[in-house]
Amino acid sequence: MAIIQLSKRQMEILDIVKENQPITSEHIADRINLTRATLRPDLTILTMMGILEARPKVGYYYSGKSLISVMGSFIKNISVMDVKSIPVVVSEDTTVYDAIVTMFLEDTGNIYVQNKGYLSGVVSRKDFIKITLGNHDIKTLPVAMIMTRMPNIVYCEPGESIFDAAVKIIDHQVDSLPVVEKVNDNDGSEKLKVIGKISKTTITKMMVKIGND
Repeated sequence: MAIIQLSKRQMEILDIVKENQPITSEHIADRINLTRATLRPDLTILTMMGILEARPKVGYYYSGKSLISVMGSFIKNISVMDVKSIPVVVSEDTTVYDAIVTMFLEDTGNIYVQNKGYLSGVVSRKDFIKITLGNHDIKTLPVAMIMTRMPNIVYCEPGESIFDAAVKIIDHQVDSLPVVEKVNDNDGSEKLKVIGKISKTTITKMMVKIGND
């Protein structure tokens, strides 16, 4: 995943345009003591990002878009497929005890449950806490008995952005989302195959990476 960041010279060009717009590339080059050919890649990048606008025979204008708004648009174009992590998955007949052990060994907040290879449910730490506080034999009770079932599972698809995923996480107050691929089963019904996971941690790490880069 490539992170866009303005260079010192690009920031200088931006300041010159803001103060002197409209201004030609020749005049910008004169102010920085560089040739137009040297500045051409920087002007191209700033124009492609939408920060500057170029008008033939007139010059460059500042579009009014801040770097923050440009980065916001950039984030909306990052696919969940670029940052997804490996999901933790168990089958419906897995016992609650084994699922709890898996959760702690994998250090995850949610486990996705599958039936015949397709998503059928999800269990969280809260679900496990509730069931262990009751009078239940968790070594024999299947996880299918306590999971949240479809269609009550919020998920995201490969074509969605991390911005879309973050909105879903906030709106539905969940810790993570399965990334799913829709497939047609042999009986003609539509099923969901888990191919990844997007969590609050995933998104936070991505934001830290953008800041560091």
